[in-house]
Amino acid sequence: MTGIKDLITSVGGLLNPLIVVLVAAALLVFFWGLVKFIFRVGGDENAVEGGKRLMIWGLIALFVMISVWGIIRFMQNALPLPLPGGNFPVTPSPVLTPV
Repeated sequence: MTGIKDLITSVGGLLNPLIVVLVAAALLVFFWGLVKFIFRVGGDENAVEGGKRLMIWGLIALFVMISVWGIIRFMQNALPLPLPGGNFPVTPSPVLTPV
């Protein structure tokens, strides 16, 4: 079982920087579409539609990537896997009160 935990931890450690780069790229695509949309309003209708499409695809990409990141974080917290820093996540223990 330790080998599987180590494998999942190492894959998560490799994916985190990649996710940051992909989120930055999706954000850049969104802003590029916004710039195309704003500066072409009242002008070329094809450029305006292209800007809208870029903004929509940028938002979809951001949503998907952040959702996947959240699912990975949830799985790391649900399973007692070490975090990338080597520390185990702290889960609150239930407090039992006498009756």
